[in-house]
Amino acid sequence: MSPAPGRSLATASTPGRAKLTHPGKAILAGGLAGGIEICITFPTEYVKTQLQLDEKANPPRYRGIADCVLQTVRSHGVLGLYRGLGSLLCGSIPKVAVRFGMFEFLSNRMKDAQGRLNAPRGLLCGLGAGVVEAMVVVCPMETIKVKLIHDQCLARPRYGSFFHGVRTIVQEQGLKGIYQGLTATVLKQGSNQAIRFFVMISLRNWYRGDDPNKPMNPVVTGVFGAMAGAASVFGNAPLDVIKTRMQGLEAHRYRSTWHCSYQILKHEGPKAFYKGTVPRLTRVCMDVAIVFIIYDEVVKFLNKIWKTD
Repeated sequence: MSPAPGRSLATASTPGRAKLTHPGKAILAGGLAGGIEICITFPTEYVKTQLQLDEKANPPRYRGIADCVLQTVRSHGVLGLYRGLGSLLCGSIPKVAVRFGMFEFLSNRMKDAQGRLNAPRGLLCGLGAGVVEAMVVVCPMETIKVKLIHDQCLARPRYGSFFHGVRTIVQEQGLKGIYQGLTATVLKQGSNQAIRFFVMISLRNWYRGDDPNKPMNPVVTGVFGAMAGAASVFGNAPLDVIKTRMQGLEAHRYRSTWHCSYQILKHEGPKAFYKGTVPRLTRVCMDVAIVFIIYDEVVKFLNKIWKTD
């Protein structure tokens, strides 16, 4: 019996035993998947961030998703929906690379004798991968993105470009300026990946049944990825809102993550913790589905040209 033509989180090997995915393959496949995905989905991230920054304490600037898009295009053109893309593009490649590389590193040590990973252990591996990617890549990347998007709301934007914005932030605030909201980011990203990998592994184990080497059709992978993404959105939306506020231009108003949470609840009510959920849901479902599909297909290709047995 020949091995299956490639797996996702663990590629096929000998009958009855799933092969471990080399972390190096995971890093390459993850980086490519992250770069392609963000170029496709960034406008939804832009709209989500604008709505989260639109505080009820001040007169709301946008009446909803469509109004946000229309105002942005009217004032800045279609390219305005891609403001801040540079920070995410530069960050998404290493972010997803670190995520999958760390996940495979951890999961290879937690799989059973048959090379299988159950859902609870997958949750722990996802949590570990999310915490590492948050500290190494996501926090500075997200802080810069939020500041650039928030800056565009001002009557006189200060940042002329991505690199000018980064240089100005570092000059004025030091490295601390690009590490705002670290606690909220770690909480958000850790829970994000814990939920996503838990759901993804649960669905894959159910789909494969007793055959860990059963090939995954890209369409099935995409559907499972979208479901995992949706679960993470509803599971940690409040953390995402808090993180965004902690990284905006008005972050100095908050003494800590908990103080930010209290201020949002006090002045805007519980619903404020779910601002931007619809555009985030759209973006994340596409994000996770696209990333897992591309990741799987690249790993299959690497298995053919890079032998790691």
